[in-house]
Amino acid sequence: MASLSADLFYDILKRLDAAALARAGCACADFRAISNEEDLWENACTSLWPSTGLDDVRSLIVSVGGFRKFYADCFTLILNKDVPVVQTNETNPFAEEWAESDYYYGDMDELENSQPSDFVSLIDVWYKDRALYSKVIWGIPNSDGANGWFYNCPFRIDLFHHSAENENNNGEVFLSTISDLPSVPSMEQERKDGKLWRELNDGIKLSWIIVNRKMKRAVNLTSWHPLGGQRHWPTDTDFVLRFGSVLPAKEVLPCQVAECILLMKFRMTSMGSEEAGEPLTLALMELSMQIEDMGGVHLNGRCSLLLLKEALSCHRSRNYDEVLESCNLYLKAQSELKEEKIRSECRFDTLCIVSGITIFAAICTMCYRKFENVLT
Repeated sequence: MASLSADLFYDILKRLDAAALARAGCACADFRAISNEEDLWENACTSLWPSTGLDDVRSLIVSVGGFRKFYADCFTLILNKDVPVVQTNETNPFAEEWAESDYYYGDMDELENSQPSDFVSLIDVWYKDRALYSKVIWGIPNSDGANGWFYNCPFRIDLFHHSAENENNNGEVFLSTISDLPSVPSMEQERKDGKLWRELNDGIKLSWIIVNRKMKRAVNLTSWHPLGGQRHWPTDTDFVLRFGSVLPAKEVLPCQVAECILLMKFRMTSMGSEEAGEPLTLALMELSMQIEDMGGVHLNGRCSLLLLKEALSCHRSRNYDEVLESCNLYLKAQSELKEEKIRSECRFDTLCIVSGITIFAAICTMCYRKFENVLT
């Protein structure tokens, strides 16, 4: 090892991905010194995230601490196990609807530190490790001043509808049997076996990184792989995949947590035909972000900006199973909350029915007695 030149070490390390590069830095002093080179980490990041290869994005990453720090921040995923337990009793505070006054917005200083223009989104989509789509969004589309509609309306970023330069982007990102998608003889067969749906769930991978230029921090909001979805919805030819993460919201929402939901919708534009040599084709029609509380309510721009700001400094993990477990824990608590709401509504409906019957019986009794008195 001592007889090898530094240039040869560099040539070896530049062929590694980021995870292998980090492990190689722990092997020996020579590897450790060379593995700190920013060029190596830049090469590793651009290989993993094609959106980081643009010159303006490169300058952004350098300004927030460099590619090595960027990888450490964004390869790890958000881990949040602080999900409140839903109490199954009549005094459960999470079973009620929250009023606007229940939300914590902080003062204007908090909002000044979370301006929409400070955020940059780096989005990459892969199918079976092949780059399918990349996009960079500077700022949050269609946001305006602090007193504008953005802060009070439901927060949502839609890549194919909110960007002026991508007005005609719908249908330009395709997957087909040429890309190893399985062929589908008919939609009836797909409903039965779900082969195409399973391939999409197993093959599609998403990364949605947000960078705050003012705070000089970055975080990956996705779960890498789908957490769930719906097939044949809203039409037979649509397939919706759902990614996301559980965000801490202890000082923002009464429920203390929220979910960042990333939706990706594919539409089958051609069934294809093996006899005619025509491929089955799916078009990427939607890729969007929204944030919801435990009750399923879409949060407005003000709350969402505060949550994104908190997410930049929250706990993260490289253990995907641990992250998936925390997401499932949130979904379980959310399901219990919905069930408790249904039970509360049933109790209220029962109370109303019993009260109505009691009142009706009392009125009938009064009328009967009055009629008896008239007869006597």
